[in-house]
Amino acid sequence: MEKLCIFIPPFDSCAAGTREDLGGPAVVTTSFAFLFVVSTVIVPDEMNLIEAALIERCKYSDVIITTGGTGFSKRDVTPEATINVVDRRCTGLEVALHAHSLAHTPMAALSRAVAGIRDRTVIVNMPGGVRAVQEYWEVIEPVLNHAVSLLTNTDDGSLHLSMASMTK
Repeated sequence: MEKLCIFIPPFDSCAAGTREDLGGPAVVTTSFAFLFVVSTVIVPDEMNLIEAALIERCKYSDVIITTGGTGFSKRDVTPEATINVVDRRCTGLEVALHAHSLAHTPMAALSRAVAGIRDRTVIVNMPGGVRAVQEYWEVIEPVLNHAVSLLTNTDDGSLHLSMASMTK
């Protein structure tokens, strides 16, 4: 099942055209076989612009992945913008993302990335670095299809049945 996906890298310098976004293309490359990428939108590090981009794109997307804007800089407001637009947080996914990344580098402790649900869209923040994007994708890839299936009411229950029959 294809998932409609949009990438929103919030970087002032990318939006101004003075810096190339590396995280977004890393997600596109990594997720090529899994997601149908509808568009990539680059917005400045302005909370209201990030919120507006998220809200608008939730109308026609199953998944939105943001790259960048999750650090400690004053301009890093992507997590706050995401929290403002989601209906529910995906705290288990957030913990899994942070734990997996921390296993690779202590610098992952500086990520404030969040994940949540708005209507029927999963929104996941990722750091802007290519390596961090790849690490986050290792966590998201196995669960994202099922998460979207549950949100879009296309889950046929086969995953739950197969898990119930598993023995430890």
